[in-house]
Amino acid sequence: MRAPTRSFGGVITLAAALALTGCSAIDDLVGNDEPERDDAGEIVEAAELDVFSLLVGDCVNSADLADTVETVPTVPCSEPHDSEAFAVMDLPAGDFPGNDAIDIAADDFCYDEFTAFVGIAWDDSTLDYFPLTPLEEGWNQLDDRQVLCFVFDGEGGVVGTLKDAAR
Repeated sequence: MRAPTRSFGGVITLAAALALTGCSAIDDLVGNDEPERDDAGEIVEAAELDVFSLLVGDCVNSADLADTVETVPTVPCSEPHDSEAFAVMDLPAGDFPGNDAIDIAADDFCYDEFTAFVGIAWDDSTLDYFPLTPLEEGWNQLDDRQVLCFVFDGEGGVVGTLKDAAR
């Protein structure tokens, strides 16, 4: 996965090989177990999770992600964090459209979903967002088509959800 590679009007874009299919095979390859979750599906213990284990609602500390990542530092949302997954979409099947096309589609989707989640338009918000998107290798080898959007607070220290934060 690529970490911050380009900006869309201040929006950080990350790329990841997120896959809905073949996750168990991927877990076998990277050696990470599924995170411990409560009955509501929320992560209950901080862990370095592979990108294939992330779900909408997961809270992460993304400020220190490197250029290329395979794991993401997750925490329970009740502990300090800087980002939260807020929306997911699948890109259409077909040949890999290229990083630029994926980045644009991901940015458009996350931008549109931001207001519904945060409760205020991105243009008026103090928060930012970034998408995790498929790499060409994941697209071709794993049928990875998933984009996962994260809301990001550059100051960090968020405790709880950013849903309806309206800031």
